[in-house]
Amino acid sequence: MRRAQSRATAANVRGYSGDEVAGYLGDPYHRLRLRHALDLLSEHLPRGAVVADLGAGGGEVAALLTQRGLRPIACDVVTDACRVALDAGFPAVRLDVGDLLPFRSRSLDGVLAGEIIEHVYDPALLLAECHRVLRPGGVLVLTTPNLAPAQDRVRFLFGRAPRQVDPFHEYLHLHIRPFTYPLLATGLRAAGFVPSPPRSNHVVWRTRRREFRSRWAARRWPTLGGSLVVAGLRRP
Repeated sequence: MRRAQSRATAANVRGYSGDEVAGYLGDPYHRLRLRHALDLLSEHLPRGAVVADLGAGGGEVAALLTQRGLRPIACDVVTDACRVALDAGFPAVRLDVGDLLPFRSRSLDGVLAGEIIEHVYDPALLLAECHRVLRPGGVLVLTTPNLAPAQDRVRFLFGRAPRQVDPFHEYLHLHIRPFTYPLLATGLRAAGFVPSPPRSNHVVWRTRRREFRSRWAARRWPTLGGSLVVAGLRRP
């Protein structure tokens, strides 16, 4: 298992330079996903709470956490990204989310894992480690691509693979652990968390020429949306 995780980590380091987070902020789809995640953190944590931002890039999301009155620690597997975050004035830690997290038990108020868990060979270990490092009453907020959004449910009926299952795609091949909401909630419960109801950003329908996005549908039926945003609450 450790060898498989090492290979997964190496593939992610090759595939991501640390600039991707800044690119996400330029896309309304991902901006809304992040806003939902930040809202969940703000709803469950007081101002001044310490939050580890896993997969932080150069600290772009850390800046948004600071605006919410939270105290971020930028964490990334890419050394250069950590250096950029440090230069921007944020505490930064280089870590591999597929391994043990380098934090003391019960030392953090929150953990943000945005678009991370689908890249990890052993997601049960990641969830267990997040539970370990959180104080009682702390919160883990996860965002991840939805394995079963509206269009992919129809595609599967016709024998076509969901979009997230594509080992030949230039970046989707790095998504080795796709999740539905029930599966994610099951993993959170097994790790000791109480999962929140899901939120989502857009229900998306793609044609050969256009892409249609609906925020209203995602609010009404979040398990049909493109991204899943879920909080795991650590019992007091």
